[in-house]
Amino acid sequence: MTDASTAALADAAQSRHVVVVGGGVAGLVAALECASVGMHVTVLEERDRVGGVVGSVEVGGVVLDAAVEGFSSRGGRVRALAEQLGLDVVTSAPLAPWIAGLPKGPVPLPPGTLLGVPGNPWDVAVRRVIGWGGTWRAYLDRLRPPLTIGRERSFGRLVRSRMGEKVLQRLVAPMSLGTFGIHPDDVDVEIAASGLSTALTRTGSLAGAVLQLRGDETRQHFLQSVDGGVARLVDALHDRLVELGADVRTGTRVVALEGREDGRWDVGFAAVGSPDPSSIDEASLASAGPAREGVATADAVIVAAPEAEARTLLATHVAALDAEVSRPAVSEVVTLVVDAPALDAVSHGDAAFAVPGTHRATGLVVSSTRWPVLAARLPAGHHVLRVSFGTQLDPPATEGLDEASAVELARAEAETMLGASLRVLDGRRDRWAAAVPASTIGHRDAAQAARAAVSAVPGLAVAGAWIAGSGLAQVVPDAIAEADRVRRALLWGGRRIAE
Repeated sequence: MTDASTAALADAAQSRHVVVVGGGVAGLVAALECASVGMHVTVLEERDRVGGVVGSVEVGGVVLDAAVEGFSSRGGRVRALAEQLGLDVVTSAPLAPWIAGLPKGPVPLPPGTLLGVPGNPWDVAVRRVIGWGGTWRAYLDRLRPPLTIGRERSFGRLVRSRMGEKVLQRLVAPMSLGTFGIHPDDVDVEIAASGLSTALTRTGSLAGAVLQLRGDETRQHFLQSVDGGVARLVDALHDRLVELGADVRTGTRVVALEGREDGRWDVGFAAVGSPDPSSIDEASLASAGPAREGVATADAVIVAAPEAEARTLLATHVAALDAEVSRPAVSEVVTLVVDAPALDAVSHGDAAFAVPGTHRATGLVVSSTRWPVLAARLPAGHHVLRVSFGTQLDPPATEGLDEASAVELARAEAETMLGASLRVLDGRRDRWAAAVPASTIGHRDAAQAARAAVSAVPGLAVAGAWIAGSGLAQVVPDAIAEADRVRRALLWGGRRIAE
């Protein structure tokens, strides 16, 4: 590329304006991808802060992450982003979950499992969970004929048919419901455990497939976070956007999206709480310029809002995308700071997940055990617990309770699940609509269809957990890829949008 063509490309980038609707992590990442090549970027966020579910709270005088406290190492894209922003990445202690709600009390998740499925049903640790009857039933897996590749899509039905109900209910379901909020019956085998069906056919049993996949060290993933909390990632994204000249507006609701004859888009917005946001009518949209308050004219719009808002905003312009939204799962997490010296022992693990029907909480994480950097900030004997309520199947048991009652319920559930006495020093409840995990049956097909429908309309794009799947390891690379598609279309798409 010649100097002249490089200069022309730089000028073209600087003449483009991208509006990002939604200031969660997906929106901020997409905005950064566009701003980093010189494009003018405006981010419009309805809440009074950016970050979405990623944020910080103070409990018992300790500043903690709110809904999200870590991310999977899968793909390495989140770590790369954090380091690009000058942040230090820390790794969790080895994950050591326990299973709660068993007849003889909580026990560690047996080693050698994959998503709870045992590679050796005769292992004493496995038998301790499922009993002799469950072990003999699981052993029949090795005597049954292998499945045809891809024949069973449901992870739960696969486990039930191969190893029986006790393996499903006491090992697999607690991990699935406690970690992702969905039942194994709704989990897509090949997304949750890529290669499992193929390995099953190759080895002749589900147990053999687990052993084979676990033997592949390249498949092993772990949890990471940012030193000082994941919320620092949001702060760093915001600061970098401001450095690059992006306009990041909070407390701003998008109320209209209109296509223009010249191929650009007018995005109408109003301050949250304004008396009449609908006063931005079509006439004002048609006459307004890019910098006019209330309207932003963009060469491209990336909609990174939650699903309901995204579908409603895009439905008029995307024929295959309507405003109907599946009911999101509501989750509540009660964060407790407790005085519990008994939890200093590593034998209590870093998490506990409940057998379905045995507890009102789905599970908990002992954050101060999982994250040594957090433990170092706490006085001796003090711990941070995050007790989760609610799944795709059931509303949270804390629903309708006041704050004090929710904290007390979380304490009682945690004591039973951990088998330890806890003295609560402080507690806080947070509530949000949980995004559907990418491994949910049907999610990938629905997301691909929605993405294709939006992408077919020039100048429109969509990002966020509802389409990428839950978790930063899903959201970040998806937002990067979608922003890259927008950049390429604006700079090399063969269509020169009017200045």
